[in-house]
Amino acid sequence: MIDLVSPSFSNMDVNFDFFQKLALATLIGILIGIEREHRRPETMELIAGIRSFTIACIAGMVSSYLALKIVSGILLISLAFFAIISAIYIYIKNVILKMPGITGPVALYCTFLLGVLITYEFYIPAIAGAVIITLLLAEKRPLHSFATNLTDDEILSGVRFLAVVFILYPITPDELVMGVVNPRTILLIVIIVATVSFISFVIMKQLGTKRGIPVSGMLGGLVNSEATTGALAAMAKKRTELIESSYLGIILSNAAMLARNMVIAFIVDPSGKVLLLMAPVQIVIILFAAAAVIKSRDHMVSSETIQLQSPFALSPAVKFAFGFTALSFISRFAYLWAGAAGVYAIALGGFISSAVVTASVTALAVSGNVSYNTAAITAVLASIISTGNKMMLVKWSGPPELMQLIKKSFTRFIIFGTVILIIWGILINHYF
Repeated sequence: MIDLVSPSFSNMDVNFDFFQKLALATLIGILIGIEREHRRPETMELIAGIRSFTIACIAGMVSSYLALKIVSGILLISLAFFAIISAIYIYIKNVILKMPGITGPVALYCTFLLGVLITYEFYIPAIAGAVIITLLLAEKRPLHSFATNLTDDEILSGVRFLAVVFILYPITPDELVMGVVNPRTILLIVIIVATVSFISFVIMKQLGTKRGIPVSGMLGGLVNSEATTGALAAMAKKRTELIESSYLGIILSNAAMLARNMVIAFIVDPSGKVLLLMAPVQIVIILFAAAAVIKSRDHMVSSETIQLQSPFALSPAVKFAFGFTALSFISRFAYLWAGAAGVYAIALGGFISSAVVTASVTALAVSGNVSYNTAAITAVLASIISTGNKMMLVKWSGPPELMQLIKKSFTRFIIFGTVILIIWGILINHYF
């Protein structure tokens, strides 16, 4: 009698795991390879394109998989092999084809390493790495343009800021001081806010001359609305034909400031409680600003730009940190001394920086030192006060014609915002 032996499916799970990783490695290689093919000059054969990058990622995945299952030396041999391939790639590109640069070979080797990450189940880092590499390859010209336009001061500011992030932050104490503020939390908030501002700063540097004063004003409001308002007012004083455009830029700058303060509230309080309580009043004022811009949309174009200090400079960061700390202590003791009314008085800090007020009172709400309602109302008050402060900045720095336009619009913003704040304050204190 002959025994019939059925196929064994004991390795089915192992096989499924392998093909799952193989599929991800293939997709990542294709993603990066497509970008390389897209950049290929029409008259030149590409050294490494979609096939090479896909195979490189698969090779990294397969060799590391075999290293886990059979012998670890396989991975070392593969690493050495692709290092040699990348070196040959560099030689051919730079010496034979006379095309300076090592980006392609380095990208090929990094793609191999992404395949290794997949084998060890670091899926998110592998996918994130693939996306970042693709973006860096695709944005070659904008990145080169941005780098060449940076000043020495901006580069030094960036280096100092990185020193704060990677040297100062890890050694900063992570404990409450007098039960009010946590130094490491303060530094983290400063880093995040500065990073958000820097993104706006970069966009403004790239698009300012193309999109005109209004868009530059909006982006500048995310960086520093007071400085942006002063710069636009001074620009309009020198050139009267820019009054209408500067008017729109200042309105958009103030609207961006209101939106930025809501983002700051969410950064400090990820639960979103303060943000939700702030949102109705802030959004109404933003909508009024949008209506004013739409009404005057024919004046949206100008080739002028706004010069602002990089938010990665240490001086703005230090000022924000000191202001945050001081207002946190003042708010706490004002609350103990006069209750919610004492905290509301802190909103006067909006004359200097509504962002600092928003961050400090939100942090107090998170730590339980004040209620979320009190924090939200104070933050909105600071935004309204900051809006009024811009009228004074325009009066000091700009022409009378611009002052009349700003006064008319911002007075309406403040009146409507205050009325809605009072109504909203009654509602949230009654129902929340």
